[in-house]
Amino acid sequence: MTDFSTAILNWYNHEKTSMPWRDEPDPYRIWLSEVMLQQTQIQTVIPYYLKWIKTLPTVKDTAESSEDVVLKLWEGLGYYARARNFRLACQMITENFDGIVPSDPIQFKQLKGVGDYITAAVQSIAFGHPLPVIDGNVRRITSRLLSLPHPPDQHNEEIMDFLTLHIGDTQPGDFNQGMMDLARDVCKPKVPLCTQCPVSCYCSAFSDQTIHRYPVKKEKKIRPHFRVAVGVIWKDSHILVSKRKSNGLLGGLWEFPGGKIQNGESSPECIQRETLEELGIHVTVGDFIKTIQHAYTHFSISMDSYHCRFQTGEPKSIGCSDWMWIKRDELVSLAFPKANHKIFDKIPEVSPFEN
Repeated sequence: MTDFSTAILNWYNHEKTSMPWRDEPDPYRIWLSEVMLQQTQIQTVIPYYLKWIKTLPTVKDTAESSEDVVLKLWEGLGYYARARNFRLACQMITENFDGIVPSDPIQFKQLKGVGDYITAAVQSIAFGHPLPVIDGNVRRITSRLLSLPHPPDQHNEEIMDFLTLHIGDTQPGDFNQGMMDLARDVCKPKVPLCTQCPVSCYCSAFSDQTIHRYPVKKEKKIRPHFRVAVGVIWKDSHILVSKRKSNGLLGGLWEFPGGKIQNGESSPECIQRETLEELGIHVTVGDFIKTIQHAYTHFSISMDSYHCRFQTGEPKSIGCSDWMWIKRDELVSLAFPKANHKIFDKIPEVSPFEN
Protein backbone atom coordinates (compact mmCIF):
# COMPACT_ATOMS: atom_id res chain seq x y z
CA MET A 1 0.00 0.00 0.00
CA THR A 2 1.11 3.54 -0.76
CA ASP A 3 0.36 6.59 1.36
CA PHE A 4 -2.20 7.62 -1.25
CA SER A 5 -4.07 4.30 -1.09
CA THR A 6 -3.96 4.35 2.72
CA ALA A 7 -5.56 7.80 2.70
CA ILE A 8 -8.31 6.62 0.32
CA LEU A 9 -9.05 3.49 2.39
CA ASN A 10 -9.10 5.37 5.71
CA TRP A 11 -11.50 7.93 4.26
CA TYR A 12 -13.72 5.26 2.72
CA ASN A 13 -13.90 3.25 5.95
CA HIS A 14 -15.16 6.32 7.82
CA GLU A 15 -17.28 8.03 5.16
CA LYS A 16 -18.66 5.33 2.86
CA THR A 17 -22.30 5.67 1.92
CA SER A 18 -24.66 2.86 2.92
CA MET A 19 -26.12 1.06 -0.10
CA PRO A 20 -28.08 -2.23 -0.37
CA TRP A 21 -25.20 -3.91 -2.22
CA ARG A 22 -22.38 -2.62 -0.01
CA ASP A 23 -20.63 -5.35 1.98
CA GLU A 24 -22.68 -7.89 -0.01
CA PRO A 25 -20.81 -11.22 -0.35
CA ASP A 26 -22.83 -12.51 -3.33
CA PRO A 27 -20.96 -11.78 -6.60
CA TYR A 28 -24.24 -11.94 -8.53
CA ARG A 29 -25.69 -9.05 -6.53
CA ILE A 30 -22.48 -7.03 -6.72
CA TRP A 31 -22.43 -7.56 -10.47
CA LEU A 32 -26.10 -6.58 -10.87
CA SER A 33 -25.56 -3.37 -8.91
CA GLU A 34 -22.57 -2.41 -11.04
CA VAL A 35 -24.47 -3.04 -14.27
CA MET A 36 -27.35 -0.88 -13.03
CA LEU A 37 -25.03 1.88 -11.83
CA GLN A 38 -23.49 2.43 -15.25
CA GLN A 39 -24.70 5.83 -16.49
CA THR A 40 -27.27 5.95 -13.67
CA GLN A 41 -27.40 7.68 -10.27
CA ILE A 42 -27.43 5.65 -7.06
CA GLN A 43 -30.78 6.88 -5.77
CA THR A 44 -32.39 5.96 -9.09
CA VAL A 45 -30.85 2.49 -9.01
CA ILE A 46 -31.79 1.46 -5.43
CA PRO A 47 -35.52 0.70 -5.99
CA TYR A 48 -34.74 -1.11 -9.25
CA TYR A 49 -32.06 -3.19 -7.55
CA LEU A 50 -34.32 -4.16 -4.63
CA LYS A 51 -37.21 -5.08 -6.95
CA TRP A 52 -34.92 -7.16 -9.17
CA ILE A 53 -33.38 -9.06 -6.26
CA LYS A 54 -36.83 -9.77 -4.83
CA THR A 55 -38.01 -11.15 -8.20
CA LEU A 56 -34.80 -12.76 -9.51
CA PRO A 57 -32.54 -13.43 -6.50
CA THR A 58 -30.06 -15.76 -8.21
CA VAL A 59 -28.14 -16.28 -11.44
CA LYS A 60 -30.41 -19.24 -12.21
CA ASP A 61 -33.56 -17.13 -11.76
CA THR A 62 -32.34 -14.51 -14.22
CA ALA A 63 -31.10 -17.12 -16.68
CA GLU A 64 -34.52 -18.80 -16.73
CA SER A 65 -36.54 -15.57 -16.96
CA SER A 66 -38.00 -14.28 -20.21
CA GLU A 67 -36.75 -11.17 -21.95
CA ASP A 68 -40.10 -9.51 -21.27
CA VAL A 69 -39.77 -10.11 -17.52
CA VAL A 70 -36.23 -8.72 -17.45
CA LEU A 71 -37.13 -5.62 -19.46
CA LYS A 72 -40.20 -4.93 -17.34
CA LEU A 73 -38.01 -4.97 -14.21
CA TRP A 74 -35.62 -2.62 -16.00
CA GLU A 75 -38.31 -0.37 -17.47
CA GLY A 76 -37.39 3.31 -17.07
CA LEU A 77 -33.75 2.68 -16.16
CA GLY A 78 -32.55 3.17 -19.74
CA TYR A 79 -29.72 1.60 -21.73
CA TYR A 80 -31.78 -1.57 -22.10
CA ALA A 81 -28.95 -3.54 -23.67
CA ARG A 82 -27.54 -3.79 -20.15
CA ALA A 83 -30.55 -5.84 -19.02
CA ARG A 84 -30.61 -8.04 -22.11
CA ASN A 85 -26.89 -8.73 -21.86
CA PHE A 86 -27.07 -9.43 -18.13
CA ARG A 87 -29.72 -12.08 -18.73
CA LEU A 88 -27.67 -13.66 -21.54
CA ALA A 89 -24.54 -13.62 -19.36
CA CYS A 90 -26.45 -15.40 -16.58
CA GLN A 91 -27.46 -18.03 -19.11
CA MET A 92 -23.77 -18.46 -20.04
CA ILE A 93 -22.86 -18.89 -16.37
CA THR A 94 -25.61 -21.46 -15.91
CA GLU A 95 -24.48 -23.43 -18.94
CA ASN A 96 -20.70 -23.16 -18.52
CA PHE A 97 -19.97 -22.51 -14.85
CA ASP A 98 -22.73 -24.42 -12.98
CA GLY A 99 -24.45 -21.15 -12.06
CA ILE A 100 -21.41 -19.78 -10.20
CA VAL A 101 -20.05 -16.35 -11.16
CA PRO A 102 -16.44 -16.91 -12.36
CA SER A 103 -13.75 -15.61 -10.01
CA ASP A 104 -11.24 -15.62 -12.87
CA PRO A 105 -11.19 -12.14 -14.49
CA ILE A 106 -10.41 -13.58 -17.93
CA GLN A 107 -13.37 -15.98 -17.80
CA PHE A 108 -15.65 -13.33 -16.35
CA LYS A 109 -14.80 -10.83 -19.10
CA GLN A 110 -15.88 -13.34 -21.75
CA LEU A 111 -19.51 -13.05 -20.57
CA LYS A 112 -22.01 -11.13 -22.69
CA GLY A 113 -21.92 -7.41 -22.01
CA VAL A 114 -18.95 -7.53 -19.64
CA GLY A 115 -16.17 -5.05 -20.40
CA ASP A 116 -13.19 -3.59 -18.58
CA TYR A 117 -15.21 -1.51 -16.10
CA ILE A 118 -17.57 -4.29 -14.98
CA THR A 119 -14.70 -6.80 -14.82
CA ALA A 120 -12.60 -4.54 -12.60
CA ALA A 121 -15.51 -3.58 -10.33
CA VAL A 122 -16.89 -7.08 -9.75
CA GLN A 123 -13.58 -8.89 -9.60
CA SER A 124 -12.05 -6.38 -7.16
CA ILE A 125 -15.07 -6.12 -4.87
CA ALA A 126 -16.19 -9.74 -4.93
CA PHE A 127 -12.88 -11.57 -5.29
CA GLY A 128 -10.11 -9.17 -4.28
CA HIS A 129 -8.35 -8.86 -7.63
CA PRO A 130 -6.30 -5.62 -7.80
CA LEU A 131 -7.94 -4.29 -10.96
CA PRO A 132 -8.52 -0.51 -11.07
CA VAL A 133 -11.98 0.71 -11.96
CA ILE A 134 -11.92 3.54 -14.49
CA ASP A 135 -15.11 5.49 -15.18
CA GLY A 136 -15.90 9.15 -15.76
CA ASN A 137 -15.69 9.92 -12.05
CA VAL A 138 -12.30 8.30 -11.59
CA ARG A 139 -11.01 10.02 -14.72
CA ARG A 140 -12.08 13.37 -13.25
CA ILE A 141 -10.18 12.78 -9.99
CA THR A 142 -7.07 11.54 -11.75
CA SER A 143 -7.14 14.45 -14.21
CA ARG A 144 -7.00 16.83 -11.26
CA LEU A 145 -4.45 14.85 -9.30
CA LEU A 146 -2.07 14.78 -12.28
CA SER A 147 -3.15 18.01 -14.02
CA LEU A 148 -3.63 16.11 -17.26
CA PRO A 149 -3.44 18.62 -20.15
CA HIS A 150 -5.95 16.95 -22.50
CA PRO A 151 -9.42 15.33 -22.16
CA PRO A 152 -9.17 12.21 -19.95
CA ASP A 153 -9.79 9.72 -22.75
CA GLN A 154 -6.50 10.87 -24.28
CA HIS A 155 -4.66 9.87 -21.10
CA ASN A 156 -5.88 6.32 -20.56
CA GLU A 157 -2.36 4.94 -20.14
CA GLU A 158 -1.33 7.54 -17.54
CA ILE A 159 -4.55 7.05 -15.60
CA MET A 160 -4.18 3.26 -15.60
CA ASP A 161 -0.53 3.47 -14.53
CA PHE A 162 -1.40 5.80 -11.63
CA LEU A 163 -4.25 3.62 -10.36
CA THR A 164 -2.32 0.38 -10.79
CA LEU A 165 0.50 1.86 -8.72
CA HIS A 166 -1.82 2.70 -5.83
CA ILE A 167 -4.55 0.04 -5.74
CA GLY A 168 -2.38 -2.66 -4.17
CA ASP A 169 -3.44 -6.13 -3.01
CA THR A 170 -5.05 -4.89 0.22
CA GLN A 171 -8.77 -4.15 -0.13
CA PRO A 172 -8.73 -3.33 -3.87
CA GLY A 173 -12.53 -3.34 -3.94
CA ASP A 174 -12.66 -0.75 -1.15
CA PHE A 175 -10.03 1.33 -2.94
CA ASN A 176 -12.15 1.36 -6.11
CA GLN A 177 -15.33 2.18 -4.22
CA GLY A 178 -13.47 4.83 -2.25
CA MET A 179 -12.33 6.53 -5.44
CA MET A 180 -15.87 6.51 -6.83
CA ASP A 181 -17.39 7.77 -3.56
CA LEU A 182 -14.77 10.50 -3.36
CA ALA A 183 -15.65 11.64 -6.88
CA ARG A 184 -19.36 11.71 -6.11
CA ASP A 185 -19.26 13.33 -2.67
CA VAL A 186 -16.10 15.46 -2.63
CA CYS A 187 -14.29 15.82 -5.98
CA LYS A 188 -17.48 16.95 -7.68
CA PRO A 189 -17.63 18.09 -11.31
CA LYS A 190 -18.43 21.77 -10.74
CA VAL A 191 -17.80 22.67 -7.08
CA PRO A 192 -15.24 20.26 -5.61
CA LEU A 193 -14.92 20.29 -1.82
CA CYS A 194 -11.14 20.38 -1.80
CA THR A 195 -10.85 21.24 1.90
CA GLN A 196 -12.65 17.96 2.72
CA CYS A 197 -10.54 15.83 0.38
CA PRO A 198 -8.30 13.22 2.05
CA VAL A 199 -5.82 13.29 -0.85
CA SER A 200 -5.63 17.02 -1.61
CA CYS A 201 -1.98 17.00 -0.57
CA TYR A 202 -1.32 14.73 -3.56
CA CYS A 203 -3.32 16.87 -5.98
CA SER A 204 -1.35 18.90 -8.52
CA ALA A 205 -4.34 21.02 -9.52
CA PHE A 206 -5.16 21.87 -5.88
CA SER A 207 -1.54 22.77 -5.22
CA ASP A 208 -1.46 25.10 -8.23
CA GLN A 209 -4.97 26.46 -7.54
CA THR A 210 -6.02 25.39 -11.04
CA ILE A 211 -8.71 22.87 -10.05
CA HIS A 212 -11.26 24.69 -12.24
CA ARG A 213 -9.30 23.76 -15.37
CA TYR A 214 -9.64 20.00 -14.94
CA PRO A 215 -10.68 17.72 -16.41
CA VAL A 216 -10.12 19.35 -19.78
CA LYS A 217 -13.42 19.02 -21.64
CA LYS A 218 -14.01 17.60 -25.08
CA GLU A 219 -15.82 19.69 -27.66
CA LYS A 220 -19.52 18.90 -27.44
CA LYS A 221 -21.26 17.43 -30.45
CA ILE A 222 -24.59 18.82 -31.58
CA ARG A 223 -27.34 16.40 -30.57
CA PRO A 224 -29.67 15.65 -33.52
CA HIS A 225 -33.44 16.01 -33.24
CA PHE A 226 -35.97 13.79 -35.01
CA ARG A 227 -39.70 14.08 -35.65
CA VAL A 228 -41.59 10.84 -35.00
CA ALA A 229 -45.22 9.76 -35.33
CA VAL A 230 -46.95 6.78 -33.71
CA GLY A 231 -50.45 5.35 -33.83
CA VAL A 232 -52.62 3.89 -31.09
CA ILE A 233 -54.26 1.38 -33.41
CA TRP A 234 -57.70 0.13 -32.36
CA LYS A 235 -59.57 -2.99 -33.43
CA ASP A 236 -62.80 -3.12 -31.48
CA SER A 237 -61.64 -2.87 -27.83
CA HIS A 238 -58.04 -3.95 -28.45
CA ILE A 239 -54.87 -1.98 -29.18
CA LEU A 240 -52.07 -3.20 -31.46
CA VAL A 241 -48.54 -3.04 -30.04
CA SER A 242 -45.29 -4.19 -31.62
CA LYS A 243 -41.99 -5.31 -30.12
CA ARG A 244 -38.70 -3.75 -31.14
CA LYS A 245 -35.95 -6.04 -32.40
CA SER A 246 -33.45 -6.89 -29.66
CA ASN A 247 -30.36 -5.73 -31.53
CA GLY A 248 -31.32 -2.05 -31.81
CA LEU A 249 -32.06 1.02 -29.71
CA LEU A 250 -34.62 0.20 -26.98
CA GLY A 251 -34.42 -3.39 -28.19
CA GLY A 252 -37.00 -5.80 -26.81
CA LEU A 253 -39.40 -3.08 -25.66
CA TRP A 254 -43.02 -2.89 -26.77
CA GLU A 255 -44.27 0.26 -28.48
CA PHE A 256 -47.05 1.88 -30.45
CA PRO A 257 -46.29 1.36 -34.16
CA GLY A 258 -44.74 4.26 -36.04
CA GLY A 259 -41.38 5.78 -36.87
CA LYS A 260 -39.42 8.77 -38.14
CA ILE A 261 -41.27 11.28 -40.32
CA GLN A 262 -39.67 11.62 -43.75
CA ASN A 263 -39.14 14.90 -45.58
CA GLY A 264 -42.37 16.22 -47.03
CA GLU A 265 -44.45 13.71 -45.06
CA SER A 266 -47.20 14.51 -42.58
CA SER A 267 -47.55 12.64 -39.28
CA PRO A 268 -50.65 10.70 -40.44
CA GLU A 269 -48.89 9.75 -43.67
CA CYS A 270 -45.90 8.55 -41.68
CA ILE A 271 -48.07 6.32 -39.48
CA GLN A 272 -49.81 4.79 -42.49
CA ARG A 273 -46.47 4.12 -44.23
CA GLU A 274 -44.74 2.74 -41.14
CA THR A 275 -47.56 0.39 -40.16
CA LEU A 276 -47.63 -1.01 -43.70
CA GLU A 277 -43.83 -1.42 -43.82
CA GLU A 278 -43.42 -2.76 -40.29
CA LEU A 279 -46.61 -4.83 -39.88
CA GLY A 280 -48.18 -5.19 -43.31
CA ILE A 281 -51.49 -3.57 -42.34
CA HIS A 282 -53.59 -0.59 -43.44
CA VAL A 283 -54.97 1.89 -40.92
CA THR A 284 -57.12 5.00 -40.95
CA VAL A 285 -55.66 7.85 -38.89
CA GLY A 286 -58.15 9.52 -36.59
CA ASP A 287 -57.93 12.13 -33.84
CA PHE A 288 -54.65 13.67 -32.69
CA ILE A 289 -53.69 12.65 -29.13
CA LYS A 290 -50.67 14.77 -28.13
CA THR A 291 -47.06 15.63 -29.00
CA ILE A 292 -44.33 14.33 -26.72
CA GLN A 293 -40.89 15.92 -26.32
CA HIS A 294 -38.29 13.42 -25.14
CA ALA A 295 -34.50 13.48 -24.90
CA TYR A 296 -32.23 10.47 -25.15
CA THR A 297 -28.49 10.49 -24.50
CA HIS A 298 -27.44 11.10 -28.09
CA PHE A 299 -30.56 12.61 -29.69
CA SER A 300 -34.02 14.02 -28.96
CA ILE A 301 -37.45 13.53 -30.50
CA SER A 302 -40.81 15.20 -30.97
CA MET A 303 -43.39 12.41 -31.12
CA ASP A 304 -46.89 13.03 -32.53
CA SER A 305 -49.48 10.43 -31.53
CA TYR A 306 -52.87 9.67 -33.10
CA HIS A 307 -55.75 7.30 -32.56
CA CYS A 308 -56.00 4.97 -35.57
CA ARG A 309 -58.57 2.46 -36.77
CA PHE A 310 -57.39 -0.91 -38.08
CA GLN A 311 -58.64 -1.45 -41.64
CA THR A 312 -57.20 -4.44 -43.50
CA GLY A 313 -54.32 -6.89 -43.52
CA GLU A 314 -53.00 -9.57 -41.17
CA PRO A 315 -50.28 -8.21 -38.85
CA LYS A 316 -46.85 -9.72 -39.51
CA SER A 317 -43.46 -9.24 -37.84
CA ILE A 318 -41.80 -7.54 -40.82
CA GLY A 319 -39.87 -4.73 -39.18
CA CYS A 320 -40.43 -5.82 -35.59
CA SER A 321 -39.80 -8.99 -33.62
CA ASP A 322 -43.39 -9.56 -32.44
CA TRP A 323 -46.85 -7.99 -32.16
CA MET A 324 -50.07 -8.51 -30.22
CA TRP A 325 -53.53 -7.12 -29.58
CA ILE A 326 -54.02 -6.10 -25.96
CA LYS A 327 -56.63 -4.42 -23.76
CA ARG A 328 -56.02 -0.89 -22.46
CA ASP A 329 -55.37 -2.13 -18.92
CA GLU A 330 -52.68 -4.54 -20.14
CA LEU A 331 -50.35 -1.71 -21.15
CA VAL A 332 -48.83 -1.59 -17.66
CA SER A 333 -47.84 -5.27 -17.81
CA LEU A 334 -45.43 -4.69 -20.70
CA ALA A 335 -42.14 -2.78 -20.88
CA PHE A 336 -42.49 0.38 -23.01
CA PRO A 337 -40.08 3.26 -23.76
CA LYS A 338 -40.57 6.35 -21.60
CA ALA A 339 -41.82 8.38 -24.54
CA ASN A 340 -44.69 5.92 -25.07
CA HIS A 341 -45.56 6.06 -21.37
CA LYS A 342 -46.22 9.76 -21.71
CA ILE A 343 -49.39 9.13 -23.74
CA PHE A 344 -50.84 6.36 -21.55
CA ASP A 345 -53.00 8.85 -19.64
CA LYS A 346 -54.64 9.97 -22.89
CA ILE A 347 -55.71 6.47 -23.96
CA PRO A 348 -59.33 5.67 -23.03
CA GLU A 349 -60.58 2.31 -21.75
CA VAL A 350 -62.69 1.81 -24.88
CA SER A 351 -61.99 2.62 -28.51
CA PRO A 352 -62.81 6.22 -29.49
CA PHE A 353 -64.12 4.79 -32.76
CA GLU A 354 -66.92 2.97 -30.91
CA ASN A 355 -68.52 6.21 -29.72
